[in-house]
Amino acid sequence: QVQLVESGGGLVQAGGSLRLSCTLSGGEGPLNTYTIGWFRQAPGTEREFVATIRRYGGGDYYADSVKGRFTISRDNAKNTVYLQMNSLKPEDTAVYYCAADRALILSSIRLPNQYDYWGQGTQVTVSS
Repeated sequence: QVQLVESGGGLVQAGGSLRLSCTLSGGEGPLNTYTIGWFRQAPGTEREFVATIRRYGGGDYYADSVKGRFTISRDNAKNTVYLQMNSLKPEDTAVYYCAADRALILSSIRLPNQYDYWGQGTQVTVSS
């Protein structure tokens, strides 16, 4: 059974940085066989796409709202995907979730309902 555990959330002032981690365990294959996505959800809103790193070195993709500020990366040896978040803004405040799937096509990577596995989420709060 695949498990995803996020960490690294917290409270930061606007303009600051945080690095989120997502560690995968229990999978049928190594980390690079999974497409890993980061999503976020603020109170009263739908879960929205933030960034994805595709399996087998298929590239990384970002929401327009975070492009140039956030960077997604993976460390296969540690079974961990990171989301480096710089120049944080109050509107980045949300619960951040990582998700994994082994069979996503490119057109589906921004759709949360296409991911099979989810972590429990980590809170990110950016104060103004």
